[in-house]
Amino acid sequence: MEIILTVSSPPHIYGTDTIRKRMRGVLIALSPACIMGIYYYGNHAFIAIAASIISAITAEYLYKKVTGKAVTVNDLSAAITGLLLALNLPPDVPYWIPVIGSFFAIIAVKQLFGGLGSNFVNPALAGRAFLLASFPVYMTKWTFADAVSSATYLARIKENPDFIPALSDYSALLFGKMGGCIGETSAVALLVGGIYLIIRKVINWRIPVFYLGSFIFFALLFGRNGFLSVNVLFEVLSGGLILGAFFMATDYATSPITPRGKIIMGIGCGLLTVLIRFFGGYPEGVSYAILIMNLFVPLIDKYIRNRIFGVGKKK
Repeated sequence: MEIILTVSSPPHIYGTDTIRKRMRGVLIALSPACIMGIYYYGNHAFIAIAASIISAITAEYLYKKVTGKAVTVNDLSAAITGLLLALNLPPDVPYWIPVIGSFFAIIAVKQLFGGLGSNFVNPALAGRAFLLASFPVYMTKWTFADAVSSATYLARIKENPDFIPALSDYSALLFGKMGGCIGETSAVALLVGGIYLIIRKVINWRIPVFYLGSFIFFALLFGRNGFLSVNVLFEVLSGGLILGAFFMATDYATSPITPRGKIIMGIGCGLLTVLIRFFGGYPEGVSYAILIMNLFVPLIDKYIRNRIFGVGKKK
């Protein structure tokens, strides 16, 4: 009896994991930070978040329709881009800012390079960088929860490296009520979401752990005024470090695929963040550090490879 075999391309083992499930996990993980941002900054923050998400979904839908491609908004990746962009914006930003940023992130950074998985940098961070370069006045106006405009903690440290935070400052960084982006309101909320992603294996632990660890190491090494002259805990809690380490540096399309590559990615982001914060003209360095390391990911993946199964070590 003749046996007929069906030959198909890999993968030959299918699981229940999907892009939509992973993106939904990220949305769940970001919800505590969203809730805290809306709680402290009110309806304006809520509308800005909604405008950013809706604009990102609309941009992807229109692009797919115009180009005659299958609409993929149901995978939730566009919603994630819009949400991450919104969390990186000042709470009192005009509503048209997230709309422009979302269209740029989705069309110019994501879709024109092939769509999900083909973008070479994080779309949300690229959108934020575009907005910062185009509308610096709106993108650098920081408001505390009581609607009083003030400099962020990182800006204060930049102006005065000898700044000594009070106990209330640490409380503000941990639980909210401080000046900064919508998503930077509560370090605790971000950590809860980040740990959730690691436990559910939505992201790999190596990038955030080595990002934060290398940041601490290099911050102590260089210091604000020399070796060890830095309040490293305050530096970690300030700005978008935790948001970037867990939610943006771990982007699948723009991070290395191997375990060693992820470690290099984390260390590189930590080093660049310290260099930009301490020696650059801009008080924050997370966004640019991640974008720069995104550009090195193809090179990292080229030279850092897993050993093929069955192949021995080189003599």
